[in-house]
Amino acid sequence: MNKKQFEKEVARRRTFGIISHPDAGKTTLTEKLLLYGGAIQEAGAVKNNKIKKGATSDFMEIERQRGISVATSVLAFEYDGIKINILDTPGHKDFAEDTFRTLTAVDSVIVVIDVAKGVEEQTKKLVEVCRMRNIPMIVFINKMDREGKDAFDLMDEIEQILGLRVTPLSFPIGMGYDLKGIYNIHKQNINLFTGASSKEIHKTKAISDINDTELDKLVGEQAAGTLRDELELVDGIYPAFNRQEYLDGDLQPVFFGSALHNFGVKELLDGFVEIAPEPRPKKAEERLVEPKEDQFSGFVFKIHANMDPKHRDRLAFIKIVSGVFERNKAYKHIRLDKNLKFSSPNAFFAEKKQIVDESFPGDIVGLHDTGNFKIGDTLTSGETLHYKGIPSFSPEHFRYINNSDPMKSKQLAKGIDQLMDEGVAQLFTLELNGRKVIGTVGALQFEVIQYRLEHEYGAKCSYENLNVHKACWVDESVAKPEEFTDFKRVKSKFLCKDKRGQLVFLADSSFSLQMTQQKYPSIKFHFISEFEPAAEALV
Repeated sequence: MNKKQFEKEVARRRTFGIISHPDAGKTTLTEKLLLYGGAIQEAGAVKNNKIKKGATSDFMEIERQRGISVATSVLAFEYDGIKINILDTPGHKDFAEDTFRTLTAVDSVIVVIDVAKGVEEQTKKLVEVCRMRNIPMIVFINKMDREGKDAFDLMDEIEQILGLRVTPLSFPIGMGYDLKGIYNIHKQNINLFTGASSKEIHKTKAISDINDTELDKLVGEQAAGTLRDELELVDGIYPAFNRQEYLDGDLQPVFFGSALHNFGVKELLDGFVEIAPEPRPKKAEERLVEPKEDQFSGFVFKIHANMDPKHRDRLAFIKIVSGVFERNKAYKHIRLDKNLKFSSPNAFFAEKKQIVDESFPGDIVGLHDTGNFKIGDTLTSGETLHYKGIPSFSPEHFRYINNSDPMKSKQLAKGIDQLMDEGVAQLFTLELNGRKVIGTVGALQFEVIQYRLEHEYGAKCSYENLNVHKACWVDESVAKPEEFTDFKRVKSKFLCKDKRGQLVFLADSSFSLQMTQQKYPSIKFHFISEFEPAAEALV
């Protein structure tokens, strides 16, 4: 493939994540986007038990039972000559770490907000992560077919609570029972709301002049008058859309609609295709890597075991950062310092997996893994690069994990090992007696682990409560030897190793942590696993 073709392939890719609080309609929106790309024929609303199909992007049984997404799924489709890769993230707070990791692999983000509930807790955390990285964001205000907050109040809330600077690119005509349509400010046309079934793709009507009497005929005089007043306000209050400001993360365009009724989604998709960034450069520890470089590089941001229950397979999801990834070509695994070949790399087209011969920057490829990969691993054509991964944060909940069936201890060990590689939770092994402790961000994860161990590995486990306030990674690099020896002796029953062999202190209360710090001032404690030795402690 020549340079020109390669650059053209890179330029037509858009990789984004959809983030929101649970229940804001994120999975439903994903489904409708796939519908436009012709990737699926019908959309299965997640909560509707009558549709046995279930949502395309919800892989696991436990997700189907609960109507929530717990794993990040990867979906791709073609639209208007553009190859779109969607990473649908779990909104549930118990699975926040998976979402944080996914945000390392996206070039832009769509934030979904519920018109009635406004900005919710989980949205705040996720937007903070996006702002830290200057990820371009588009806001989609969903469920306009229901009664909710006024459009201007909502945009004020987004600006004040999330600290964003917004500008609407579409605007609702009414809401809930009175929803008449959406006016596309960007393209100057109107999409009338009929309340028809979500399978239909709505027709739009061009309105070049907002004062045209045609508007009154379409939506009624009162609604037309209100719309004119509101658009005048929009003009006066909000900045004009500027693509560069959006790409720099300084301006966030807003679209309105109802994903359930497939309404306003086309405006969002067309706007996204027009303004969203191509694959962006990524910072490695060694240098900044540009997507259009000749040499291949990519990193693992997710590992998913047993995606197909019929086959015990493990897939490592790799985001391609630069160059072309080719099937059957040997690439260097940096951490293991060995070359690996992949005979069946998978791409994801809606719910179908396909084997691909080559993939380009921005694409997500699933590689069959026999245990070589961990989250954050880098693959390259040969150059030594380390992409900055997302570190482990201190979990919130801790429990001992016990084997309920001594005959299955091998299966249990394998299951725990693989689930921890996936990043479902963190595993700590006590130094004193080798007991295994599982740490999670939310209590629901314990259920998921138990369920998956039984159904995927045939191993049963039970839990025992453990009173831990925080897991603190111990930085002994500047510790005084005698102080460190005393610390290890006195705190021996609270010390363990994480999966990477790092020493971790399980503090049972904030008071005991404070006392430990005072007693051993030369030892630094961190709430995060990636720290520069002797860096300022985060505790």
